[in-house]
Amino acid sequence: MSRNRSRLFKSVLVILFTCFMLVNADKGYYSNGGSMNDAGDMEVHISMPSQKVGHPRCEEINIPMCRGIGYNMTKFPNEMNHETQEEAGLEVHQFWPLVEIKCSPDLKFFLCSMYAPICIEDYLKPLPVCRSVCERAREGCEPIMEQYSFKWPERMNCESLPKHSVNDILCMEHPSYSDNEQSSSSSASANDNFNSNTNTNNKKKHHGSSSSSTNQKKCPKGDKKCQQTIEPKNDRDCQCKCRYPLVPLGKESMWYNTTVAKVGSVSNCGIPCKGAFFSSEEKEFANYWIILWSGFCAVSTFMTLTTFLIDPERFKYPERPIVFLSACYFMVSMGYLMRYFVGHEKIACDGRAIKYSSTGQSSCTIVFLLIYYFGMASSIWWVILSFTWFLSAGLKWGNEAISKISHFFHLAAWLIPTLQSISVLVHPAVDGDPLAGICYVGNTSVEHLRNFVLAPYFVYLVIGTTFLLAGFVSLFRIRSVIKQQGGIGAGSKADKLEKLMIRIGIFSVLYTVPATIVIACHLYESNFFEDWMSTLACPCMQQTDEWRRQPIYSILMLKYFMTLVCGITSGIWIWSGKTLDSWCKLWRRLCGTKPDHSGAGTSLIKPRPQLPQPYVATTIQGSAASASLLTAPYAQTMGSMASSHHHLHHHVLKHPMTHV
Repeated sequence: MSRNRSRLFKSVLVILFTCFMLVNADKGYYSNGGSMNDAGDMEVHISMPSQKVGHPRCEEINIPMCRGIGYNMTKFPNEMNHETQEEAGLEVHQFWPLVEIKCSPDLKFFLCSMYAPICIEDYLKPLPVCRSVCERAREGCEPIMEQYSFKWPERMNCESLPKHSVNDILCMEHPSYSDNEQSSSSSASANDNFNSNTNTNNKKKHHGSSSSSTNQKKCPKGDKKCQQTIEPKNDRDCQCKCRYPLVPLGKESMWYNTTVAKVGSVSNCGIPCKGAFFSSEEKEFANYWIILWSGFCAVSTFMTLTTFLIDPERFKYPERPIVFLSACYFMVSMGYLMRYFVGHEKIACDGRAIKYSSTGQSSCTIVFLLIYYFGMASSIWWVILSFTWFLSAGLKWGNEAISKISHFFHLAAWLIPTLQSISVLVHPAVDGDPLAGICYVGNTSVEHLRNFVLAPYFVYLVIGTTFLLAGFVSLFRIRSVIKQQGGIGAGSKADKLEKLMIRIGIFSVLYTVPATIVIACHLYESNFFEDWMSTLACPCMQQTDEWRRQPIYSILMLKYFMTLVCGITSGIWIWSGKTLDSWCKLWRRLCGTKPDHSGAGTSLIKPRPQLPQPYVATTIQGSAASASLLTAPYAQTMGSMASSHHHLHHHVLKHPMTHV
């Protein structure tokens, strides 16, 4: 019984193997030489392609994508080590989406020359494409592949291909394509050499493509005048249209036939949701970059606001605007962080395209208000800060006098940005940022960027810098008066005034420099935005300069960083021993512990010594009109100070910010 099963199993194996051999015989894998030996067993003779004598025989192309490309016969195995057209077809059709979107007119011809190489009978040498074909295909399609995290295959390296036909080394150009006069002449030479190696029957049988175009005029060798009549790039699609990666807007879009939905000179065309430039790695880095600095900004401004709530009496005018400036930047950082929690697409996108208006989506409007409204308010609070410094230093105003007009400061700081925001929403000018994933103004319109962003920022920066410089001039005058008057403690007072000037100077630089850089970045975008869009829609309008073809990635990253760094530096003003003392008091209050009289955890600033009673009365009387910035230097002097220094007391008492 077992013997019968064994014989049956062997018979089945022989039958299956025979069928497999017969099926693949037509494909050229095996020779059709099978015979029976004397023992009655079948004897199979297998001939592998790699061992075949001579060159592989030509076969008609049956890969759908490669039919009608200029030749119709191919040979296997190819350079990709594919043994059959079925195997090569499965791999080459992975590139069909790129061929379909026409990222490069040379891509299809290049791929077929690699996966289904041309076969010419009686011509044994390989006939690859010229390097220029590969480079044009790579230049057009590699950026699109990078957007989807694909890299150009290493085995399609253009460097391994010949530049042009030289002597016995021939290469193919794309049919109906001529790069320049040199490539045209070399192509014609290659065609002559190629024809000399083939007979008339082969020319009729094989529609082989050499580097010369079929629709080009035949010219005798050496006739330069004839070569100049050949029109280069006569088959390239130079029409300006909404091509990939741009998004065509149909009639169902609310922006159809509107002036805003326009890329270059092409109407009804939108910018992709995540932008038409930069690779996926760069977009991912931008995401982490914005999250990092917006997080730092939120932490720094939160510490400043908490310190103010712990000890509000410490922040008096003229430095109190720093608190409101920090509050504004805290809200700006919340706007940037919101896009991380809500999502890029839900905030900045309208389907596949970027959002051209905040209409109909509340999350976009909220992010816009957080970033734009509070961003403009922070600029106005900086102008107010510079103005209060000028009042104290230049006009000798005290903190009580400045506090009496503080309601005007709040009216200006909150009302002006409100009017600006309403104006932006009414136009409507709110649009999505394809790289940052936020809603702002001027991302798709140069006019909106200049009117609603550049103009206000520039005005606020100029006004604030003017007040700041005027205040510094007054501080230098007071410093010179102190040194000229001399007297007891004059050196100490001058040193403390110099420290104050250094702190104000550092804070001013840490705001004016980032604000200036942000304005410069917006100017860069407004000047070259139209060139970038025209390059996307019109491929033949290639710009010679890199910054005209696409935005420089590092400049955009610098813009986002400088937008948020002002909020980080706003906390520098409170970095002192008094801040540490305020937080220690809060901690002891929350934990219910008593103050440590041993000195651990106490303020690094020692308390003022008790003043003699007569001098205290004089000091209170002199400061009734204006609380002094430099009260401390006078508080440390004795009551024996001569009355001849009373005019110096008048100048110094009315200066800001020793108590911070």
